[in-house]
Amino acid sequence: MRKVYLLGGERICKRDGERVNRQAFSDAGGSPEVLVFSWARANFDKTYQRQKLVYDYLRYLGASGVTVVDYSVSGQELRELFSQADLIYLTGGSPSILIERFKHVNMDVLLKDFNGVIVGRSAGALALCAKCVVTLRATKQVKLIDGLGIVNLTMSAHYTCKKDEQLKRLSVGKQFFAVPKGSALVYTEEGSLSCINEVFLFKNGKRVLMR
Repeated sequence: MRKVYLLGGERICKRDGERVNRQAFSDAGGSPEVLVFSWARANFDKTYQRQKLVYDYLRYLGASGVTVVDYSVSGQELRELFSQADLIYLTGGSPSILIERFKHVNMDVLLKDFNGVIVGRSAGALALCAKCVVTLRATKQVKLIDGLGIVNLTMSAHYTCKKDEQLKRLSVGKQFFAVPKGSALVYTEEGSLSCINEVFLFKNGKRVLMR
């Protein structure tokens, strides 16, 4: 059964999302084979220093193996990699870039068919949602964009109370979850939804702490 962890963000050097990741690893058998997608950044480089940081962190958490997938992988190779993985890990960056690249190779289909644990961090979490709240860099305004729809909800990542007024205005007539760094929403195929650490629901101009 697929289980999805939507992590609001994490500073890997500080490991402030370790509680979330350890629960995900436990659900994936304790020492899973991890497939990593760092496709949410404008540039991809195998020598990129953060790749090693992620790799070392996942091994520290107990991964029996870590495979980082680059853009050149074929559709057949992707399917084979998915069949060998216990846990899929999507890193941070730009949600719009990640969504575009995943749709280009039909990753949404592979993710929906995957019978394991998926962890999305920051942009990775947002991309998994039906819709996500993003902040425009130029204007600092927030807006909704379409995600991959692996999880049928709307989410804002890296939440802090400084964003409350904008998020309350955006939530008029709609609802979405706001997830801080180190916190996560946990979703199963059966439709159950729970949270790890503080998560907030914005609905009709109001903010509510989830229990």
